[in-house]
Amino acid sequence: MKTIVLFAVSLLLVTIALPDVKAQSLPEPRQSPIGLSRTMLGDTYVKVIYGRPYVRERQIFGSLVPFGEVWRTGANESTEITLTGDVYFDSMPLPAGTYSMFTIPGPDEWVVILNKQLGLWGSYAYNASYDVLRTRVPVNQNDEKSEIFTISLDNKNDETAMLIFQWDTTRVELPIRK
Repeated sequence: MKTIVLFAVSLLLVTIALPDVKAQSLPEPRQSPIGLSRTMLGDTYVKVIYGRPYVRERQIFGSLVPFGEVWRTGANESTEITLTGDVYFDSMPLPAGTYSMFTIPGPDEWVVILNKQLGLWGSYAYNASYDVLRTRVPVNQNDEKSEIFTISLDNKNDETAMLIFQWDTTRVELPIRK
């Protein structure tokens, strides 16, 4: 009998407490989803993680993304590239590691920057004194529009890949080789 009373009291207390328990809600999906590109160059793994904003009927380069200013190269957190082995990044030696990747877009060329600062939100706290390398690459225009910003790694052979940035009608690419 004692067990039944104890069970009934416990059940009553749980029932009273339940309305105060709130279900955890899932976070809202990001307007700019996370993108991931990866490849192998010989025995070196290369991974790029970035935010993928949409055009959404906006003028992109020279407006939303101003020319001549440091850009996070995507949306939300700064873009990061990880390399498990030493490579040549647009013919410049680059040691294995993880780097933030920023760009300075221009109408005819972009400056691509690899930087030691990690975990930044956007490019607001970007500090050039942490730059590991900078390289200038030409801009190409596509006939077809890319609605969502995309960074891809297109292997040319076992030891070389093209790092490609595409958004709207703009396309920028540079080689990474083992």
